[in-house]
Amino acid sequence: MTNPIETTKKWMKQFVIGMNFCPFAKNPFEADTIRYVLVEDTDIQGLGEKLVAELRYLANTPASKVETTLLIHPSLLLNFEEYLNFLEVTSYLLEEYELEGIIQVASFHPDYQFDGTELEDVENYTNRSPYPMLHLLRESSVSWAVATYPEVEKVPARNIQYLKTLGLAVIKQQWDEVKGTH
Repeated sequence: MTNPIETTKKWMKQFVIGMNFCPFAKNPFEADTIRYVLVEDTDIQGLGEKLVAELRYLANTPASKVETTLLIHPSLLLNFEEYLNFLEVTSYLLEEYELEGIIQVASFHPDYQFDGTELEDVENYTNRSPYPMLHLLRESSVSWAVATYPEVEKVPARNIQYLKTLGLAVIKQQWDEVKGTH
């Protein structure tokens, strides 16, 4: 069986950084300030408890030690619709623990599908990950990135155009390599 954390790091290196999907990912990746947390629970309550613990941990840990957290849950929320429903819970938890404006959650899933796209449309791969995961980000870091990166609002469109230029066959081949299914 593959190691979910190692597979996630490979995905980060090859897709997120290698394809420059997120121009802000390289520095924390190279500085080793990304916290990778594997959730081995098989029930949603366990995931919720781990999420709360990690939200608190990130909020109370200096960015120099942990800039961001990837909460990887390979056995839970495999269905994309169920995953989206759980994202609503994350919003509630941010509010409940008074972390709105401090931490935000980005979403990645193996079957990620943007509204208005078909499942196999290449642009969905900008948010696809080897396993369902929640990306916990510091709001202050996101605000800094938006303020300092030139034309940050064009990053999603640039990513989609890049994937369309590469084509679905190339992306699927690279995807299979990351997941170890080639």
